[in-house]
Amino acid sequence: MSQIGRDPVALAQALIRCPSVTPEEAGALTVLAEALEPAGFTVQRMIFSEVGTPDVENLYARIGTAGPNLCFAGHTDVVPPGDEAQWTLPPFGGEIRDGVLYGRGAVDMKGAIACFVAAALRYLDAHNGKPAGSISLLITGDEEGPSINGTAKVLKWLEARGERLDACVVGEPTNPHTVGEEIKIGRRGSLNGELVVYGKQGHAAYPHLADNPVPKLARIIDRLSTTPLDEGTPDFEPSSLQVTVISVPNTATNVIPSEARAKFNIRYNDLHRRPDIEAWVRQQCTAAANEVGARWSVSFSGTGDVFLTRPGPLVDTMVEAVRQVTGREPRLTTGGGTSDARFIQAYCPVIEFGLVNETIHQVDERVPLDDLHQLTAIYERFLAEYFSKAVANAS
Repeated sequence: MSQIGRDPVALAQALIRCPSVTPEEAGALTVLAEALEPAGFTVQRMIFSEVGTPDVENLYARIGTAGPNLCFAGHTDVVPPGDEAQWTLPPFGGEIRDGVLYGRGAVDMKGAIACFVAAALRYLDAHNGKPAGSISLLITGDEEGPSINGTAKVLKWLEARGERLDACVVGEPTNPHTVGEEIKIGRRGSLNGELVVYGKQGHAAYPHLADNPVPKLARIIDRLSTTPLDEGTPDFEPSSLQVTVISVPNTATNVIPSEARAKFNIRYNDLHRRPDIEAWVRQQCTAAANEVGARWSVSFSGTGDVFLTRPGPLVDTMVEAVRQVTGREPRLTTGGGTSDARFIQAYCPVIEFGLVNETIHQVDERVPLDDLHQLTAIYERFLAEYFSKAVANAS
């Protein structure tokens, strides 16, 4: 197993063959441990729990004791495959056809994990098995799930041990079409909300004896949806509120319901922080509710505030690595969804760079073998440049 880690294709295949749908580990962390330990990594696995959420097993591996500690963060958990009959090749088969590797997690993000492990082992081979600092991997099984018992708790565990991360690369798929197009240097914040409008149940033929909350809910969510938060900033897209669920506790067409609910998600930029967004939502709800005489309540959930890693040593080193390997000049972007970088940014500078994201979460998720080899070369170059600069700065 010690040699499989140096081959990103073979390691990606081994990881895909572990059906690690959140929160199942399914052997994926064992595959990684068996690839890393022979190279000298100290591998620790820990299970975190919280009431109302599934237990999750995580892995932290490190080689070296000195700084800087360069961390790679990722997740071996995957979303369900969907209708397996629709797949060209089995979703957990790790099979190759016409130079393309198929399987759930091939892109998001077992493929990138395999690339970084291969790059790290090759870097160590070229440097007598010792980094000029430390290389670590923080791998969770909870990124596609509640994100409660994964990266956030591993980071607190590291902090309690007095262990510091100096910089981090998250291997999420960041490129729209070609490896080397984009590096994510930040993400918009994400906030979920649930709005409840209260009424009085009654017969649809006697509306004067009831109080229908549905049209009142519609007025409020129309205001929320159509009132702009901002026009964007130089680093971020405009903030956006999207209503995602509307529901009433009623299936009878001749009954006015007692309440109506709507769920929504807000992606917000660096003009705002979560308390400001919550206050804005309440202001809009109050204004619309006053117009129609609605009684309402709103609650919020979410774990990701907006962040931005400014160009500097971490960003510049990855840009240079991409340029040297691919000849491309990557764009520095902040679009897309969220990731565990939202937790890591509170501890150290963090960027995201991985494979092409065209097939993530889809039937026939897949990655060309050439992309795996190219990403491995970029990561290896990045490691060499990062530690070379660290040595130069220390001298």
